[in-house]
Amino acid sequence: MAVKNKFKLFALVGIAFCVVSLLVHLLLADYSAGDIIQYRPTADKIYQHGKKFRYRKLWGSIQSLESLQPFANPRKAYPVPGKQNGFIYAKIYGGFDHVKSSICDLVAVSKLLNATLVIPEIQDGIHSKGVSSKFKSFSYVYNEEQFIAALSNDLVIVKRLPNDLRLERKRNKYPTFPIRYLAPPSFYINEILPKLKQSKAIGLLITDGGCLESILPPDMEEYQRLRCRVAFHALQFRPEIQALGNLMVERLRASGRPYLAFHPGLARDTLAFHGCAELFQDVHTELIQYRRKQMIKRSIVHGNLSIDSASQKRKGLCPLMPEEVGLLLRAMGYPPDTIIYLAGAEMFGGQRVLVPLRALYTNLVDRTSLCSKTELSKLLGPESPLPSNLPMPIPQKSKKQLIEEWNKAGPRPRPLPPPPARPFYQYEKEGWYGWIAESDIEPDPSAIDLRLQTHRLIWNALDYYVSVEADVFFPGFHNDGSGWPDFSSLVIGHRLYQMASSRTYRPDRKTLATLLDSVRDNLYHPKHNWTLLVREHLNNSLGVNGLIMEAQMSKPRSFLSHPLPECSCRASKTSELQKLVKGPNGEIWFGGEERCPEWMVRGLNLVLSESGDSKEEGDEIPEDEIDLESEQDAGDGSRPELTRPIEQDEEIDPDD
Repeated sequence: MAVKNKFKLFALVGIAFCVVSLLVHLLLADYSAGDIIQYRPTADKIYQHGKKFRYRKLWGSIQSLESLQPFANPRKAYPVPGKQNGFIYAKIYGGFDHVKSSICDLVAVSKLLNATLVIPEIQDGIHSKGVSSKFKSFSYVYNEEQFIAALSNDLVIVKRLPNDLRLERKRNKYPTFPIRYLAPPSFYINEILPKLKQSKAIGLLITDGGCLESILPPDMEEYQRLRCRVAFHALQFRPEIQALGNLMVERLRASGRPYLAFHPGLARDTLAFHGCAELFQDVHTELIQYRRKQMIKRSIVHGNLSIDSASQKRKGLCPLMPEEVGLLLRAMGYPPDTIIYLAGAEMFGGQRVLVPLRALYTNLVDRTSLCSKTELSKLLGPESPLPSNLPMPIPQKSKKQLIEEWNKAGPRPRPLPPPPARPFYQYEKEGWYGWIAESDIEPDPSAIDLRLQTHRLIWNALDYYVSVEADVFFPGFHNDGSGWPDFSSLVIGHRLYQMASSRTYRPDRKTLATLLDSVRDNLYHPKHNWTLLVREHLNNSLGVNGLIMEAQMSKPRSFLSHPLPECSCRASKTSELQKLVKGPNGEIWFGGEERCPEWMVRGLNLVLSESGDSKEEGDEIPEDEIDLESEQDAGDGSRPELTRPIEQDEEIDPDD
């Protein structure tokens, strides 16, 4: 009896010890996690968004850019479409950003040649990839009727060639020209126009994301405004895409909170072009190196196959990784429950590279988490079934065949035959990297690969719509220097045109790479001075300094990424219109916009007066939050002596 009592006592003591140990471990885990994501809840209650106040330093508009307004109407004598020199039809290859930029250039070229434009074909026709026959090539993404109607005062656009010309085209009677990237206007006047007048129809092949140089002579400003009218007014997504995009934005703001859109820009081609293979691991490094090798063979890249990715990153030629973006947003003061929309149909590296960002910001969503499979599949329409790639079963042999093989097998005893090779199943071959386990040569895209590539046009269109409408946009890899148009730059240019004062970060990756390298060994607990430097740089990128940098780096390669000053006007006093910032060669980096028409100024003043009245009728901002804003303003200027707690100088506190 005494022995049983001792066993019971030992068991109770053991259970109690285990419970105490578990509680201690939970408390330590909670304490350590709280030390990493420590925020004050009162830092996000100043800027009014709906019925709630939001922190103006994180979500408010940029006051220095509020006078910039979109205005792409013709300013000078602008000829209406008259007698045409012929027809231009074109095939456009590439992704969403290449297609959008190429269409804008193609319209400007058609206007320059006084030609009738046939609605271009996207990716050599989408029906070859088994996409729904419900849509034509152009109408798979864009609204054809809106495109034609919006540009009716600029040029003549038709859906297809006349019947007689279509027959001649099928017989290859008309010349077709592959157009090099950023071709000057003189090329079209001297080379293309005589052939157009002679044959009455020509074809253009556009592969590099643009067919007209970005910066045109001053006497061709109207063609720049035409580009803006095409990009921001005529190229509207088809109604189904717009409806789902609106629904996604409503769901993101359903809680009455703003959201931030982030585009990582992790595309395989761009990473290979700049030699950023070492930022990834194992199979991803091999894939980037293989693509870079192919680019070198095609003379797209003029450099070595092996290149120091760390050196490229310090030069600003490699993307900011999602983890680094999360830390930068933490330094800016965005709380961990911030809603972040992840844009981009291609995410090289998969979900693994997003794990650190999801740990920092749990409300990281994309189109797949906002929309059901049914809602997304409706955009694609009914598609024809693809042939199955499943391995065919080994045909069964009859009893007679087995007896004949046994009799022909030779003398006994015979060794047992080797076991059959393990078959590769479909789920092992799926994905864009499955071939690397079987071969050193990348196979041609399969039917399903081509279809998924076409689907990316739809997914990028949705992400583009949500990113333009976002309260804040942060690019991970814009203005990469490759010369090709990129998704983030197009979003930045659209937001600059539509609402210049919207909160759009334009980070300098070279500066940020230096800052991140300085705290590489202590990323999650940097010094307070590092936080101030990050805030200073990113806040400067929001305003005039950011626009000046974009004018120097982005506009020479893509006009749509920085459509200033041609496509904007200023609703301000005449004295403010004369503040110009020019480069060493006299080019305008900032300023130079004309004053907005009086009807536009009166409308803006009416809207501002109504918003001011509604603000007075709303709730008053608490005094302690006003003090927080004024304290932050002091930190953005000359930075007087900081009266912060001493412990905040030791590690990051994004809300100080």
